[in-house]
Amino acid sequence: MAIIKWTFWGVIWLIIAAFFHYTLPQVDIVRITDTYEKRIDFGENSIFWSHADVGNSTALGNRDVFFIQTRRAKGDVMVYRNEDTGWGWPPYFKLDSSNLQAEARDQISTSGAPQWVALTHYGWRSEFLTIFPNAVGVRPVEGPDVTIIPWFNIIFLTLLAALIWAITVRILRFRRNRIDPLLEDAGEVWDDAGDAVERRRKGFRAWLDTWKGKPRA
Repeated sequence: MAIIKWTFWGVIWLIIAAFFHYTLPQVDIVRITDTYEKRIDFGENSIFWSHADVGNSTALGNRDVFFIQTRRAKGDVMVYRNEDTGWGWPPYFKLDSSNLQAEARDQISTSGAPQWVALTHYGWRSEFLTIFPNAVGVRPVEGPDVTIIPWFNIIFLTLLAALIWAITVRILRFRRNRIDPLLEDAGEVWDDAGDAVERRRKGFRAWLDTWKGKPRA
């Protein structure tokens, strides 16, 4: 039973961690090598794509999507999509994918004269699912070794942990002050009822025993 309990909570916390890892912003130091636009036919992986740009029709099963192709300092390639999030989830309220595409195109560089940028994004890259992280911002940096401190994530997760701790403390306090006394009272009533039943059972048995010793007429 304990294994099932720990497995259940382990799965719950894994889902929560995956949700925040996908949703919270991340920053990659990359060199932009190309930008392009490609028509995408959405299928079973449509949940990992944003909606059409704000003001455009969302009824189509396919549409053009901006992409930003990059290369990291170690040489591996990373491709990002560039879509508006609009007023939906996650709440980045991104409405300027066209402007971001122009900024990214202006930062294109070669390996001989690299221009490194900090590209802010959310989401995952999966070749199996054909999904891409969504770029939400780009800015030039001095080099590939620059350190970016994720202040937003640190503050957000700290406040979230404080909120969870405060709620947990209040729940435990409410249980200790209100629920546990009721359970104890119910247990005492149950014990008293059990003792009463036992006394009556013994009394009935004693009454039967008195009849066993009487002679028949």
